[in-house]
Amino acid sequence: HLLTLISFRTFMTLFLNIISLNVYCCFSPTVLNCCEGDVLFLLDSSGSVASYEFFRMVDFLKELLLPFSLGPDQVRVGLLQVGTEPHLEFSFDTYSSQDGLQAALERTKQLKGDTNTVDALLMARNQVLKQGVPGGARPDLPRVLVWLTDGVDPGEVQEPMARLREEGVAILVVSTGHGNYQVLREAVSPPAEEHLFFVDIDDINIISEDLRNAIIEIIRAERLQVKSVTTTTAQLEWRPVLAGTGYYDIQFGPIRSGQTGGTGGPGTSPGTGLGPFQRITRPGDASSAKLTDLRPDTTYTVTLTPKANLEFLNSLHTTFTTQPGADLSIIYPDQISSKNQKQKKKFDILHNIYILLFWCTLFHLLLPALSDLQLTTVGNESVQLRWKGSYDGLRGYWVTWERGQSQRSTLYLPPNRLSTTLNHVPSRARVCVSPVYRTARGEGLCCTA
Repeated sequence: HLLTLISFRTFMTLFLNIISLNVYCCFSPTVLNCCEGDVLFLLDSSGSVASYEFFRMVDFLKELLLPFSLGPDQVRVGLLQVGTEPHLEFSFDTYSSQDGLQAALERTKQLKGDTNTVDALLMARNQVLKQGVPGGARPDLPRVLVWLTDGVDPGEVQEPMARLREEGVAILVVSTGHGNYQVLREAVSPPAEEHLFFVDIDDINIISEDLRNAIIEIIRAERLQVKSVTTTTAQLEWRPVLAGTGYYDIQFGPIRSGQTGGTGGPGTSPGTGLGPFQRITRPGDASSAKLTDLRPDTTYTVTLTPKANLEFLNSLHTTFTTQPGADLSIIYPDQISSKNQKQKKKFDILHNIYILLFWCTLFHLLLPALSDLQLTTVGNESVQLRWKGSYDGLRGYWVTWERGQSQRSTLYLPPNRLSTTLNHVPSRARVCVSPVYRTARGEGLCCTA
């Protein structure tokens, strides 16, 4: 039996690694290079967490972090384990590559012992998340604490959590058990419905995308910005990454309707095909450039590439739309055969908006809706929900319910779950279930407890 268990564990590890590699290959560069900040994971490693549960949480972290670009100018990750004594598995400046980080997570062993979350939070505040100290967080950048817990007896965490929030640390919580909802809700940074996750350990990977997006919203880097946009000009600003040497190569051009940008071939607008792109350069100590000779009411894509002799630096991308001019006619070079040719019919903006709204509405209606939601009271402030749904393209279900005045709780369930039991649901509370598809959320149903 022991050999069978070891073989199964080895198989599952290999299987999850293959899936993770496939997922990694599918992430776009805009996600990989999206962010800059320090993210500390507070992992419950105490004896109240079963070995299988700990193994699943570590695998969840591996998948969650795989898309991020790591490094001193991007995302840095730390891992602090909760046990009888806190243990810093690795700090922010330990790993700057996915290979190193993934291997470190694979080597992570459970501490067991007591659940001393308070001491771990004090260590996080005074050492790991403290800005400007050796091994600590970087100044003037977002800091995030993600607490993974089974929710069992976390201790008096309210005060240390409050102090971290006061100092600018964003706090997110993932609970795999039936912990004290009020304590966990008070711990997270608002809004709680986006930063507090309750999920069964076997279904924890379902929330990876939502948790990742929540982290991205906090640490998203605005390195390349467009300001002072007019009908024909725009001001491009960036945070310098060259130490006065080298230069910045800037290419920009209009995006054809239906395309989303990218990099075109030689002699074409990057991702457009609308004619020659414009190209300018700025010295290595520059931090801005003015883009001129633009078309009114046109969406442009911009690529800024720092050029250095001995170092490869990532290109930065952004898009913007110029202000509409007095004449809303859109004339492209391939639409004019000579200077004397008359302008073609004016572009009807309102008509296109109507068409867009029509297709968006139709697309939403085509998503299968939830049907036959039933709510049954099964105890004091406990209700059981049952519903019918469709499996075609379904990713899961969002369950939301009221817990008091201006308080909501959410639960994400896998697509094969068609029922659940909720606790601590006040009388007359509104409970809703919505199907979640890959592209959008379908129409749900609500009941009153």
